[in-house]
Amino acid sequence: MDSVEGRRSAIAAYINEMSSVTFGQIKEAFPDVSDMTIRTDLKALDEAKKIVRVHGGAKSVETVIGNDDLLGKRAVQNVDAKQVIAEKAAGLVRENMTIFVDSGSTTTLLAAQFPDVRCLIITNSISCAVEFARLKKARVYVTGGQLNRNSLSLTGTSAVTELLQIHFDLAFLGATSYRSDTGFTCESLEDNVVKRMAVSRAAEVVVLMDSSKVGKKGSFTMCDLADASAIVSDDALPEKFLEECREASVKVY
Repeated sequence: MDSVEGRRSAIAAYINEMSSVTFGQIKEAFPDVSDMTIRTDLKALDEAKKIVRVHGGAKSVETVIGNDDLLGKRAVQNVDAKQVIAEKAAGLVRENMTIFVDSGSTTTLLAAQFPDVRCLIITNSISCAVEFARLKKARVYVTGGQLNRNSLSLTGTSAVTELLQIHFDLAFLGATSYRSDTGFTCESLEDNVVKRMAVSRAAEVVVLMDSSKVGKKGSFTMCDLADASAIVSDDALPEKFLEECREASVKVY
């Protein structure tokens, strides 16, 4: 590499392209750089918020902000795809349903598109609750819990205990990534506990996920493909993933 800046830019680009890498993978990709220099570079890139260091390696910024970073950062990523997903998901809402709506940028867009029909909505998302405030026919409940200032979600014992008392017809959940060996994942352990409870209490689980998240490895599994009733996405899902959905009898919108 011609310069420290150039080398670090190359390392950051590699990590962001791969989504999640081990230290060994970085060494293979940059064989002429010493272990100590790589560690120094990763620390500097992490401090500059260009990548996120994790135990044994690093992750792309995009992967990590899927569930546990500033909601505003996510709101400007893949906007067109998310808008398509939100509009499709809103079409699944029917009167007299009891519905859980997860936190996240895509679910917030869904909340903005939600039809004003008589139904019961429960959410652990502050941003979704703000969008739901325009509805006149729906009853809207917001869970208690500890506020995650980054994702604007409510998590913890209070949120989980409240969901345990409810049976949902539909649960709309956002996912950071999907791989067949990890299922649908997110990057916040606290949010994931709420997601898993919602999955267990729902007759139908609808996962909202744009195609860019397929094939990426996440940290915390919220459910497997077989646990989902439907996937709502853009129109660019890989054929291999679509085949998995067909085999699992999971609808794709």
